[in-house]
Amino acid sequence: MSADRPPSSGGTDGAAYADRFATESPEMTAARNRAFHLPGSPPVEPAVGATLAVLAAGVGARSVVSIGSGGGLAGLWLLRGMRADGVLTALDGDPEQLRAARKAFADAGVASGRARLIFGTPAEVLPRLSSGAYDMVVCAGQPREYSEQLAQVLGLVRVGGTLVCHGLLQDGRVADRTARDPQTVAWREVARAVREEETLLSAVLPIGAGLLVASKRA
Repeated sequence: MSADRPPSSGGTDGAAYADRFATESPEMTAARNRAFHLPGSPPVEPAVGATLAVLAAGVGARSVVSIGSGGGLAGLWLLRGMRADGVLTALDGDPEQLRAARKAFADAGVASGRARLIFGTPAEVLPRLSSGAYDMVVCAGQPREYSEQLAQVLGLVRVGGTLVCHGLLQDGRVADRTARDPQTVAWREVARAVREEETLLSAVLPIGAGLLVASKRA
């Protein structure tokens, strides 16, 4: 682990081991350091990134959408797990995040045809994407950015595909019944909608800032 890498949110020995177990490339470490200083959601922890790669590989992902570019770090992990001919579509309404993602992909030598970066909010971009055409959809931004478009988010995932939302357990606020800030309320709404959706089989993975994972069934 790089000495200048910003610390992971995981505080236990197990979480630290999980982060050390995940092998970041130098380009990933550089992307993490840039993203750590950008506004918005913190970059995904190494253990979370490795999990994203495994999930992408598990569904043989060729088409993936990332809502929130996360400075390109989550995208690099996803591309590691995707098929060699896979295409990642990352959308972000923050130009700084998008610039950082573009640099991360360029530095890592990602072919231009494998990563499509779109400037815009979920409300602006999601209606332009094809329903049921994606093997995996990753929500890497703030939940308030996409919670009102959750039906459209779910509609993008093909049967047998996977939905992942990162950050559900950040700071433990979602489990604190006294927490009523807008972000925590949005997380609760997203979690409730995913859990109650009959076409989804879902689980919460307590790694990093927490992953809400769901598989879409017929």
